[in-house]
Amino acid sequence: MYRVLLPVSAEPGQALTAADAVASLPNAAEEVEAVILNVYEGFEASGEGGRVDSEEVWNEENYPETVDAVADRLAEAGVATTRRREHGDPDEVIVEVAAELDADNISMSGRRRSPTGKVLFGSTTQSVVLAADCPVTVTLDD
Repeated sequence: MYRVLLPVSAEPGQALTAADAVASLPNAAEEVEAVILNVYEGFEASGEGGRVDSEEVWNEENYPETVDAVADRLAEAGVATTRRREHGDPDEVIVEVAAELDADNISMSGRRRSPTGKVLFGSTTQSVVLAADCPVTVTLDD
């Protein structure tokens, strides 16, 4: 079985583009298992109402709608899927989960950004490509 880690954010267009790339792999219906990963990004906030930490509000069962959309798209293509939700820094969690699962590939969808945008805001996709021990397939949403 060829195991693909498919990180999914709340951006539906990007998520479905990555799902289509997984579904188009050779013999996907018979040979591919996709692990759909959603990472709830950690945060801390304080204000007049007090301090809130993301650990206090995250729910490992509360997947965004994009996870369902990706699972449905892959099911239509006959690809076996499992779902997983983690909490933390997406760049780090994606690489850690891929290593834990011994993933054969990470399939991500990126978006076109200017060089200045990449420097100012970073890029989860770029960080994963540079840190992962397995191949990373990046598709761009038009």
